[in-house]
Amino acid sequence: QVQLVESGGGSVRPGGSLRLACTASGFTFSDHYVTWYRRRPGEERELVAQITFPGRNTNVHARENDRFTLFADEAASTVYLQMDNLEPGDTATYLCNSLDYLRSKAYWGQGSQVTVAS
Repeated sequence: QVQLVESGGGSVRPGGSLRLACTASGFTFSDHYVTWYRRRPGEERELVAQITFPGRNTNVHARENDRFTLFADEAASTVYLQMDNLEPGDTATYLCNSLDYLRSKAYWGQGSQVTVAS
């Protein structure tokens, strides 16, 4: 079955860390853009970070590039979003998207809730 599976969400206190994982099942990330988005309560979806395959070029939005890190384990078909020094403003549903840019096929993960509160 072709799907994108997310894991790693949860609740943490301000200053804490979480690592989100986005794993491809039934396909690989070859020729893909893999993007993490988030939707904060009452707001529009926004881009958080993106990695391009091949090459693993990464880009983390300037809002978070001093706290978030994006990296991949291609052997495990997984992209990770490491989030450190989390703030209440990071509370959101995080969504992983994988776009096959040669075949114009896109896959979405199921969403991961991240809550940062005292």
